[in-house]
Amino acid sequence: MPTIADLAARIALLEPSCGPSRLVAVDGPGGSGKTTFAGLLSGALNGAPVVHSDDFPIPWDQGPESWFSHLTRDVLKPLQNGSKASFRRYDWRRGVYAERVEVPAAAVVIVEGVSVGRASCPAAIRVWVEVPSDLRRARVLARDGAEHTADWVTWTAAEDAWFARNPVVPDARVDGVTFEVVWA
Repeated sequence: MPTIADLAARIALLEPSCGPSRLVAVDGPGGSGKTTFAGLLSGALNGAPVVHSDDFPIPWDQGPESWFSHLTRDVLKPLQNGSKASFRRYDWRRGVYAERVEVPAAAVVIVEGVSVGRASCPAAIRVWVEVPSDLRRARVLARDGAEHTADWVTWTAAEDAWFARNPVVPDARVDGVTFEVVWA
């Protein structure tokens, strides 16, 4: 069974896909373990920077397509030009923009979030993280609070519709519980 270290070794051999960077797109439905996996992969890649979709404004009722324009403008375009990127992190609990996040034009940059594996993303490799839907729901409600149960239902419907229209073709699949890697 391939490990995260094996995946990191494979990534290191890839050609740059976004300016000088090998962009790693970590996708999967909400609550699947993308953030945790991206952190583990970053560690295996000697601290590769990680950009989180949760740092961009994503209204519950607009679904996964709403954040990607911010990522493109603030992160992908500067990286494609070989420049460092930066953006203001959105604090969705307070509903305001917070501190500025710097993203260097590193050899590897990881972007994690629902819908980042879309065809228009200049990823060198796409990784799909998945777990059963009941575990996803439990994780999201533990993270965001039970008061967001109705929001979760709305989000899940939008997410399901997104993936039905825009299926991700991953290069690797990851179990969001064990973080075991399987080549797609």
